[in-house]
Amino acid sequence: MLVYNRWQERGVRREAEHAFGSGHADVLVDARREPVLEPRRPQVAPGAISAEGIDYVIQVIPREPAPAVVVLEAWAPIEQRFARRVLLASSETLIRAALQLVSRAGVVSDAELLEFRTRVETMATQLGAAVHAPEMRQALEAARELDRTCADTDIQVALHVVGIGSAPAQFESQRFQAASRDDGVTLTLDVARTPEPRASYEAMARAGRQLAQARGGRLVDDTGKELDERALAAIGTQLDAVRERLAGCGIEPGSPLALRVFS
Repeated sequence: MLVYNRWQERGVRREAEHAFGSGHADVLVDARREPVLEPRRPQVAPGAISAEGIDYVIQVIPREPAPAVVVLEAWAPIEQRFARRVLLASSETLIRAALQLVSRAGVVSDAELLEFRTRVETMATQLGAAVHAPEMRQALEAARELDRTCADTDIQVALHVVGIGSAPAQFESQRFQAASRDDGVTLTLDVARTPEPRASYEAMARAGRQLAQARGGRLVDDTGKELDERALAAIGTQLDAVRERLAGCGIEPGSPLALRVFS
């Protein structure tokens, strides 16, 4: 299939690791993988802000103004524990501590969320502050619902230019990825992480056609079937539907929020 769901693969892998108690990749899962982008370590974009439904946000209200250096010192152990999944926004009178609930790794566990809340409450005690925290069960239920939507929309488009040999092909300033293969090159588009996915896809398809024509090759799908204009247009239509569904959840493809959720 040209439109390949990455989230399902991660779901299968998580279940396999849980069942067999191993952190090693399952060889059967790897054996049936279509060409996809390599997983990346979750990252939070600089200056990222918390978002309802995606982050669990606790408000910490100091009784006395809290200097930034004191807040950061109290926050440091939490940041070290949860790494880039946490966000902090603070002033002397209000601190917002957030844990990202949803990513490509799935939804955080009940235990992780409870630990985060407990640690923030401990921080609040150190600062002599009051705490206002959302109900955890509702937050997790909302996160799981969003996770299901993300599972349906976390896709990648792969086009293959074959019959041109292994000579490298250069694509400057494009939003898609290019990887060499024995008989050509594979072009891939990570839809949720790409701004304007339809336009980016059309640019990728155009580049693939031009390369195939210039080198006497063919533009094919994962099964080796040659792609004509009708097939390429049908994929573009699917991408419009994906973008609309994500936008309906407040996630615009390629936005800082999308880069956080689909990381």
